[in-house]
Amino acid sequence: MEKRDMMVLDKIKNGLIVSCQALEDEPLHNSYIMGKMALAAKKGGAVGIRANSKEDIAEIKKMVNLPIIGIVKRNYKDSNVYITPTMEEVDELVEVGVDIVAIDATNRKRPYGKSLGNFVKDIREKYSNIILMADISNFEEAIKAEKLGFDIIATTLVGYTEYSREESIDKNDFDFLKKIITNVNIPVIAEGKIDTPQKAKRCLELGTHSVVVGSAITRPQIITKKFVDEIKK
Repeated sequence: MEKRDMMVLDKIKNGLIVSCQALEDEPLHNSYIMGKMALAAKKGGAVGIRANSKEDIAEIKKMVNLPIIGIVKRNYKDSNVYITPTMEEVDELVEVGVDIVAIDATNRKRPYGKSLGNFVKDIREKYSNIILMADISNFEEAIKAEKLGFDIIATTLVGYTEYSREESIDKNDFDFLKKIITNVNIPVIAEGKIDTPQKAKRCLELGTHSVVVGSAITRPQIITKKFVDEIKK
């Protein structure tokens, strides 16, 4: 079996990864714009980029030489899982040459009824050398992800599944994050609702491998709304 090159983890350690994404109904939905967004992030000191779709990733790779965490968001009628849900999306990410493939590792029903364990097994058999990141929503999923052989755990989906809606990684000084870091032996990346530099710094102080920030940097409509809402109070 081909050995996975884990050196990319050294490149992103203790740094900021910027999520450069814009969905179809958002004003900045355009691969060229995402490429420029990634370039701006690099100029600001980002050590990596998280991006959605092979089209955006291909454009981003023209603009920057940073490690890329790749996902493909796609809806399937029989499942609520939409972050890299099937092998089709994995194939697209491998084709475009991402450094890390992130997939939904929640306990929700997957497309075509395939279990997460079998999905990971199929990926490893087809692409033994890719680095896999588990986007989880609760503590149990983090423990399971390590057992299934994921290389990295990310808190991306905390608060976004029906059974984790009341949870947030920054609650009680990041108790959720502390619990995961204490109980797993693989790198943990903090992601989700990290909307200030102070929160990002605190995640690293607690021992996360790196931090992903998206909306607070790359979604101007959300940033603007925060200002407007505060002004209107």
